Amino acid sequence: MIREGDKVLLIDKRGKRYLVTVSEREFHTDLGILKLSELIGKEYGSRITSHKGEEFRVIKPDINDIIAKMRRGPQIIHPKDAGIIVAYAGISPGDTVIEAGVGSGALTIFLANIVGPDGRIISYEIREDHAEIARKNVELAGFSDRVTIKLKDIYEGIDEEYADHIVLDLPQPENVLPHAVEVLRPGGYFVAYTPCTNQVHRFFQAFQEYREYFYRPRVVEVLVREHEVKRECMRPKTTMLAHTGYITFLRKL
Repeated sequence: MIREGDKVLLIDKRGKRYLVTVSEREFHTDLGILKLSELIGKEYGSRITSHKGEEFRVIKPDINDIIAKMRRGPQIIHPKDAGIIVAYAGISPGDTVIEAGVGSGALTIFLANIVGPDGRIISYEIREDHAEIARKNVELAGFSDRVTIKLKDIYEGIDEEYADHIVLDLPQPENVLPHAVEVLRPGGYFVAYTPCTNQVHRFFQAFQEYREYFYRPRVVEVLVREHEVKRECMRPKTTMLAHTGYITFLRKL
């Protein structure tokens, strides 16, 4: 049942989506005005009608809906990459994850959804404007209880004494390796997201000094190609979500 203060996703006849918070206010669209208070007591999957007679379906938003509708600042890590990070690192409910380079907070929100209410995400960010955008987006997602965003340069050190995993979206992740050796638990993963090949090469040069502390170094790139499915033909779409970044995984011994 939908209650006042709940977030809902409204979908119109064109498939356009609107993420709104249920309240006593009116919500204006080009297809008419909706009285959001009419949603209170309804079930997800029901309909609401605008003053123009246009129907909107009402569903419960998931984490991808929130990330798609949140405020953007810097470029985000896409779900295709976030999914591989979670899968390959085995990030689980209850884990403590140290993150750096929070940006708009998309990966932060994705990780917070995975670790659950018993987990913790500690995010380092050096730009105050990015940190403020991320804090508001984390609040929008409802994860302020498990996310801490710190205005600090992780290159200078990690305050925490323990982490299950470290996930970085930084230009020089090798600068965090000496701190990770001290903080990361045995079996935990060090993950670095970098967009350029020269960054990966530089990282692996620096990694040689710390090879005794890690094993199974692995670099992956994720490409997503959707397909058009029609009655007379199925074929790849002419555009695809190709290179966004290289993801490096190290496992602590």
